[in-house]
Amino acid sequence: MKTICEFVQGKPVPLRPTGLGEETEISIVSPIKKKDIGNLTLEELRAEMARLGERPFRAVQIFDWLYRRGASSFDEFDNLPLTLREALGRRFTFVRPGLETRLESADGTLKFLFRLKDGAFVETVLIPAGARLTACLSTQVGCKFGCVFCASGSHGFERNLAPSEITGQALYLGTAAGLKVTNYVFMGMGEPLDNFGNLTAAIRILNAPEGMGIAARRLTISTAGFVPGIERLAALDLQVNLSVSLHAVTDRLRDRLMPINRKYPLEKLIAACEDYARSGGRMLTLEYILIRGVNDGLDDADGLAAVARRLRAKVNLIAYSPGCGPGFETPTDAELARFEGRLAERKVHVTLRQSKGKDILAACGQLAGRFRDKTGRSG
Repeated sequence: MKTICEFVQGKPVPLRPTGLGEETEISIVSPIKKKDIGNLTLEELRAEMARLGERPFRAVQIFDWLYRRGASSFDEFDNLPLTLREALGRRFTFVRPGLETRLESADGTLKFLFRLKDGAFVETVLIPAGARLTACLSTQVGCKFGCVFCASGSHGFERNLAPSEITGQALYLGTAAGLKVTNYVFMGMGEPLDNFGNLTAAIRILNAPEGMGIAARRLTISTAGFVPGIERLAALDLQVNLSVSLHAVTDRLRDRLMPINRKYPLEKLIAACEDYARSGGRMLTLEYILIRGVNDGLDDADGLAAVARRLRAKVNLIAYSPGCGPGFETPTDAELARFEGRLAERKVHVTLRQSKGKDILAACGQLAGRFRDKTGRSG
């Protein structure tokens, strides 16, 4: 008995006569499952080219089309042979976030709500500050960690974003929207270091000179204090900035505000940050949301100054944004100034950052939460 083609998933079709006095077993061949080409780093794409019998420079050409020219179809790759374009079409697909809505605040802040292929929503916020234009990129749909002042985790965690869904946010801003972004912070929805593999793949794509060419000094990872991720990051040579959302200087208060502290308390977090700084990583930043009557006392300022000096970190003070927590209040300007002044007295490099985009629900997760309420899901 002859076999015309290989078994597929172990399900051959019934025997049929061949007209040659023999019976032949025929199997149905399933199509190749396509990969999202946007999930591949340059090195991974070079390996794919080798499998196709192509030279490594083809990967650079493809990266140019994907990240410099913003192509959306393999047909546009007109400096590649037709046979290669057809092979790419058989093996790969494009998966990019689609814009659902764009909102602009009176203060210039922009919020983009993206719908992903599976119907999930994620947000990207663009914050102007002088000559800087900072994009806050999401890395997850929802969040596992449930910080009480953050809307991202209020509906729970649904899934990680793929590298293409992370870089797709930045790509949209630069190509479709034509915006001149100066800095990128992985600080939108989700805990970036909880999606470590996809995050670092996205960083390598964004940072590659052949791709978007974003310098490492313009990339910042913001973490709620996910210590295993900080430790893994220290072992890599990415040279990106690290920002730690601290928000309290005692374990008792941080346990209340940020449940992640119950697993990775302050001393473990600070020690991991010290190791990161010693590993050659760039300067650390401590993010501190001031909540009136909760963490804005002078003793809190003194504790924050001690941590900042130990880590040689700068501090970003942020006024609490209303609507993100259970009955919290925003400090007055005088209370903000008092806290900032105390840190300055303690020789801490401090920047006071006012919350922006309140009129467009710019705080992380607020807008996606509204869309979830309307559609019944965010993912």
